[in-house]
Amino acid sequence: MEQASPKHILLGITGGIAAYKAAELVRLLVKRGHAVQVAMTPAATRFITPTTMQALSGHPVLVDQWEAADNGMAHIAAGREADLVVIAPATADFLAKLAHGLADDLLSTLCLARDCPLLAAPAMNKQMWANPATQRNIAQLAADGVALLGPASGELACGEDGAGRMLEAEELAEEIEAALQPKPLAGINLLMTAGPTYEAIDAVRGITNRSSGKMGYALARAAREMGATVTLVSGPVALPCPAGVTRIAVESAQQMYQEVMRRAGEADWFIGVAAVADYRVAQTSGQKIKKSAAPLALELVANPDILADVASLPDAPFCIGFAAESENLHDYAAAKRRAKRLPLLAANLAQSAIGADDNELILFDDNGEHPLPRADKPTVARALLAHAARLYRKGKP
Repeated sequence: MEQASPKHILLGITGGIAAYKAAELVRLLVKRGHAVQVAMTPAATRFITPTTMQALSGHPVLVDQWEAADNGMAHIAAGREADLVVIAPATADFLAKLAHGLADDLLSTLCLARDCPLLAAPAMNKQMWANPATQRNIAQLAADGVALLGPASGELACGEDGAGRMLEAEELAEEIEAALQPKPLAGINLLMTAGPTYEAIDAVRGITNRSSGKMGYALARAAREMGATVTLVSGPVALPCPAGVTRIAVESAQQMYQEVMRRAGEADWFIGVAAVADYRVAQTSGQKIKKSAAPLALELVANPDILADVASLPDAPFCIGFAAESENLHDYAAAKRRAKRLPLLAANLAQSAIGADDNELILFDDNGEHPLPRADKPTVARALLAHAARLYRKGKP
């Protein structure tokens, strides 16, 4: 399976109050299987102790560039071992050092001597962030290929509210994971659907499908990690939008259809993961239908088939479909792929996947069936997209 193996991450901590978040970040990265080496500026040790960071990372913390370890070459050795350097928090002062190539302590020297990508998570007062000098430094870092993670807007340590807040540890962990993934989808404009649709009966009732949206959102996240530009047309779910993904919220199948068709012509790939209701009520009531002893008859009409219509476009994107069946999985999924002329279809038994955090898929393509063993949904998503990328490259002239 083409996904990132555990990596060596060098986490640099500078002297800001947001340094406390670095402890949770280390814990999350270690939990994901990565080896984390922490390096701190002397100022950072005033906010959180090296002892804490050593206990969480399992490695001695680098602070003093004059220590005799590694023959005085800790900045060279650590930089060569790292697959990624992350500075979190990155203060205005340290961003200025990076922008101008200064190296007057261990961490800044390490960044200058590194041979791997560098990510920085700014954290500072809103006036410091907005200052023209800081913005010039940010522009220079972007031109130098340094990726900035944030900052977010919100309540700051100084009591003010505005831009300058460091991203939360979970958000940073997701961004770091994305940076570590292979990029087989670089340059791909991906359009996809996820979640259920809701078809109103009256002001309070409706027809829907059982779908948590977890598989679709895992795919959106994985596709973005793998380099794609992702637009997610989503039905109503209780999930946060994956970082870096553009989400368009819809409710009904017709709304989803309109948003998809509006964008399908610009997409390289389309993935139909949403559990779209096959039918809607012909005539909805603007008010609640009062309960009575008499039978209630509803006339249902078919909703548009989003996947089929996208796949039949004159210059159709590379289309991937999903099928959730309750029985005869192999026969029904293979028939659906043939009927809609899809290069790839992913299928599972609905009763084993809806609402769960893990999944088990069978991929159907022109070469037959390819089972993906049960795993957490992000892992399954990466495996599916890796398979799809191979098919896509094979089919390109």
